[in-house]
Amino acid sequence: MQSAHSIQDYLDIVKQGIVKKFGGGKPKRVAIVGAGLAGLAAGYELKRAGHTPIILEAQQRVGGRVYTLRDPFTDGLYAEVGAMRIPRAHTLTMSYVEKFGLKTNDFTMDNLNAYHYMGGRKVRASEAAKDPSLLGFDVSEKEKGKTAGKMYEAALKPLLDLLERDGDKAWDEIIAKYDQYSTREFLELNGWSEGMIEMFGLLANQESVMNSSFLELFREDSGNYYTDMLELEGGTDRLPRAFLPELKENIRFGAKMIAMDQSPDDVTIHYQTHAGKFEEKGDYAILTIPFPVMRHVEVLKPFTRSKQRAIRQLHYDASAKILFQCKRRFWEEDDGIFGGGTMTDLPIRNLYYPDHGRETGRGVILASYTWSEDAQRWGSLKPDDRIIQALDDVAEIHPQITKEFEVGASWMWHDDEFAGGAFALFDPGQHTLLHDEIVKPEGRIHFAGEHASLYHAWIQGAFESGLRAAIAIHQSP
Repeated sequence: MQSAHSIQDYLDIVKQGIVKKFGGGKPKRVAIVGAGLAGLAAGYELKRAGHTPIILEAQQRVGGRVYTLRDPFTDGLYAEVGAMRIPRAHTLTMSYVEKFGLKTNDFTMDNLNAYHYMGGRKVRASEAAKDPSLLGFDVSEKEKGKTAGKMYEAALKPLLDLLERDGDKAWDEIIAKYDQYSTREFLELNGWSEGMIEMFGLLANQESVMNSSFLELFREDSGNYYTDMLELEGGTDRLPRAFLPELKENIRFGAKMIAMDQSPDDVTIHYQTHAGKFEEKGDYAILTIPFPVMRHVEVLKPFTRSKQRAIRQLHYDASAKILFQCKRRFWEEDDGIFGGGTMTDLPIRNLYYPDHGRETGRGVILASYTWSEDAQRWGSLKPDDRIIQALDDVAEIHPQITKEFEVGASWMWHDDEFAGGAFALFDPGQHTLLHDEIVKPEGRIHFAGEHASLYHAWIQGAFESGLRAAIAIHQSP
């Protein structure tokens, strides 16, 4: 079930509000669980349309998995442990960024000056692009001299041509044919050797998610998510915080949902604070919390079997970030790398160089960004040991780190009790099996969040699903 609304409908709402777009509705009291971007957008638009949103947030901040870390870093420095980049192709996200007048800068995704460090050898990305054999992957005779990136483009071409020809209608055919395949199976289907699959896995940061649904990766590539990106000046948390002036009276912080109930006429959310147990009644509710968290909430009037199954089975991926504050920007001064990232087969896997913070002379590098199994391995270490191990890895690529390192921090989304994972990521077949069930309301309870969209892991999915729920409630009797 695709959303009944187009992206254009949502863009109109951001500009002019629900009432102008869809007409008036009876004023309702709406309990919203979670002050991530789905809950904030839903609350904001419902309030503008004359409803009363009550947002219950378990933590003491807005933003959910948008989390800009300012501590333990020195003044003027920060790092993103959650969302760190926004594709310009995500027009709905961009419309809120523009609405609130947030300043943006380009986010450098790829940099030919950065390194590929594989099998103990360090080469510049530009050299590897010219001569892939420098990386030492055991590719087949017919693949020699080819990069994984170019081969992947060729493999996608028939699907992209289909989308070009038939537009959005092509998705039904693509989903029917490819939902059953993991990324690995798709590459095998295209006759790739194991060495070439390994090269793609390491250089495209896909190795740990190779067994996830191929459609997850294809949706990003076909939508140009990674080709033209930006970051918010001063931190991604500027976006959730922009909703606060309008919603501050409507949010209750430190309120953790422990149970929910509904009758034909209303919804009751039971929540806990340090002061005790309370309840909030609404005509409707929007649950924006991730499904792993929902598993620990008592549902007094049980959901349908198909919804319960979706909550149990939806796959969430792990994600880990390790961050280092450095006394000077040695990667720029010594190595000439401005932005982008280095790829390696060492446990850190991906190292990103920040574009922000130059005015301080220092910088916070993203020393390691990992997903899935790669991330869980970092999660099994004690926080201090993560820093020590990551320092060892980074030193193999940038020996200067030992001298320039000042302080480190790490964040494991799969160990966060309010997230239970970094983002929803379909296993093969889950789009067909689960997507409609994830999105469907249960009586007076609606669902939103990146998992309740097809923009998994992206802010756009949170916004789209939040607005979809807000419109549905506005139009309800």
